[in-house]
Amino acid sequence: MTDARTKRTQTLTAAAKAKSQAKTKAAEQAIRALIKRGEPITFQGVQREAGVSHAFLYNHPDLRGRIERLRSQARPVPAPAAPADAESTLVLALTSQITRLKKQHREEVQALRDALEQAHGENLDLRRELARRGLPQAAIAETK
Repeated sequence: MTDARTKRTQTLTAAAKAKSQAKTKAAEQAIRALIKRGEPITFQGVQREAGVSHAFLYNHPDLRGRIERLRSQARPVPAPAAPADAESTLVLALTSQITRLKKQHREEVQALRDALEQAHGENLDLRRELARRGLPQAAIAETK
């Protein structure tokens, strides 16, 4: 019984190895076909072309390295930004400064309004306290 089991194991191992080799060959052919057609080399493109899974490509170190290398070579290098002329740079800088100053002004105005509201509240509390202590209305009116 052990011999039969060993034989089955060897047969399954050989079949898995042959299947892996066939997938590797298909992936390599897919890469060559994509290069020949001038299409970008990506994991998804190779997967579709070869009929293999992403996991197979990612888990196969040689294929993964080759695809990543070809993918990075095919990516165009972004063109350097056109130098902005001095006027547009100045306009951008001044616009940014104006925006910052407007925000600062709004914050300061809000802080002053809050302080004024608090002062009115304190003033009202003091008038009420004076009225409660019985000071004449004339004295209270003078504090206004």
